[in-house]
Amino acid sequence: MPNVGLFNKEGQKIGEFELSDNVFGTRVNQYALHQVVVAQLANKRQGTQSAKTRAEVSGGGIKPWRQKGTGRARQGSIRAPQWIHGGIVFAVKPRDYRISVPKSVRKVAMKSALSSKVEENEMVVLDNLEIDVPKTKEIVKLLNVFDAKKTLIVTVESNQNVYRSARNIPGVSVIPVNNLNVYDILKFDKLMITKDAVSKIEEVYA
Repeated sequence: MPNVGLFNKEGQKIGEFELSDNVFGTRVNQYALHQVVVAQLANKRQGTQSAKTRAEVSGGGIKPWRQKGTGRARQGSIRAPQWIHGGIVFAVKPRDYRISVPKSVRKVAMKSALSSKVEENEMVVLDNLEIDVPKTKEIVKLLNVFDAKKTLIVTVESNQNVYRSARNIPGVSVIPVNNLNVYDILKFDKLMITKDAVSKIEEVYA
């Protein structure tokens, strides 16, 4: 089973923490990671773009000039695509970009993402991260200890004090473990997580 250091919120090492081999010690599956990340990004797209075809724009009900004898090109409507204020030829319409990924693939991808962080020594386990009042300097001090720049902080549940302490720090994000996802794990260089959040992950994915 993989072991990582256990640190307090001041950044001091207080022991070792044993991780589940079934979650944090699996083989990294690049295909599953790619499939899930593509699906996540696609599912974020709103798909609300819309443009009008020549049948939908207002006006253009009368032929602008007679067919022959004017010396100009024949025209049937001033709302044809070549006219200013005319319709769009292949107008985009609202659509759903959602991509469905099997639950088993999502599970493999999550394990792969977590295992990759352990392999690359980019995961820090904290004993706890309780902050009485929001103080940005406490989070900054903790990040400096680990030389962490682009960091994802994961708490066992929604913690407003931690969130408010870190929200003004560039490149740092705080989420509860229930919202943890593959894209965010891979997006950030460092994963900082409390031991209670690790236990909750192992309950779900072990």
